[in-house]
Amino acid sequence: MEASVLRKQLNKWRDVARQLLGGKLGSLIESGRTDRERFSKSNSNPAVFWVLVRKEISDHVRSWRFILLLAIIFLTCIASLYTALNSLQDAINSQDGYSEFVILKLFTISDGTIPSFIGFVGFLGPLLGIGLGFDAVNSERNKGTLSRIMAQPIHRDDLLNAKFTASLFIIAFMFITLGLLVLSLGFVIVGLPPSLEELLRIFSFLIVTIIYIGFWLNLSILFSVRFRQPATSALASIAVWLFFSFFYDMILKLVSSGLAPDASTATVDDVVHHVDFMMNLSRLSPYTLFNEATSTLMMPTVRNLGPLTTDQIYGAIDSPLPFGQSLLLIWPQVVGLIALTLACFAISYVIFMRQEIRGRS
Repeated sequence: MEASVLRKQLNKWRDVARQLLGGKLGSLIESGRTDRERFSKSNSNPAVFWVLVRKEISDHVRSWRFILLLAIIFLTCIASLYTALNSLQDAINSQDGYSEFVILKLFTISDGTIPSFIGFVGFLGPLLGIGLGFDAVNSERNKGTLSRIMAQPIHRDDLLNAKFTASLFIIAFMFITLGLLVLSLGFVIVGLPPSLEELLRIFSFLIVTIIYIGFWLNLSILFSVRFRQPATSALASIAVWLFFSFFYDMILKLVSSGLAPDASTATVDDVVHHVDFMMNLSRLSPYTLFNEATSTLMMPTVRNLGPLTTDQIYGAIDSPLPFGQSLLLIWPQVVGLIALTLACFAISYVIFMRQEIRGRS
């Protein structure tokens, strides 16, 4: 009798212990699941990304490299504005088809001694993108800070995205400020307010400029991810810039002279086909895409970017092209610049995600 009572009591205590242990383990499992969910939410918090962006912007703005690049671009743009003002009266009196767009002439004309504003932007703008991105990743790797950053609860791609976003913000702020400065100085000196179409063309020009420099920024970031030394990535970026700025046109001229049809036997279709083929080859260069897009936006008399025959010119009205038609005309060039930028970013993204990160490695 006593044995059966003792056995029942033991079974009762066993059931109580199982319930307590089960509840304790369940609460522990549930708390662990909650902690994991909380960690994953904090890990994907967008605030972490913007903290990295603010940190990168602060590092760029406080560096002497950024100050020197800003000073060079600012002085050259002011010099181009000065030359434009000197030759503005002659440009207004000329019969070029868009004499009413006086403010646009401040960005496009020059007296021949110094290039125009858009010429300076197309030539020196890539240097700004290269200067902000050539050591974006390999400098962190050489200093040993890349492994420390990756040890924090952040995603690896947030670092690369933050470096590109911060540099692009700086580029956009700089060139929008320069564009507004030229616009305001021209308004004060000339005394004529810009029309709505002029404002639309100027802001579209600034957007195309930001996209163009964003390509060179992504290219320099790609070399920064690929090469271990900042000097190597800087030289590779500058080599690509020099190739497309100077040597690519020389190579195209040699190719064009070799592939040109015979003048004695060639028809009009053969000549047009050859010119169209060479223009498509030249558009592989981002420099050519930028020049075509900006010249069409800032010079309303540009009505076509391809070869024209006499039959196509006959009967055409000599008048400025509307803003909407200019946008349709440059849309392939803008899409090409965006595609090149995204391609460079995608390649650098894939390479960076596959790299092994160690301390000072």
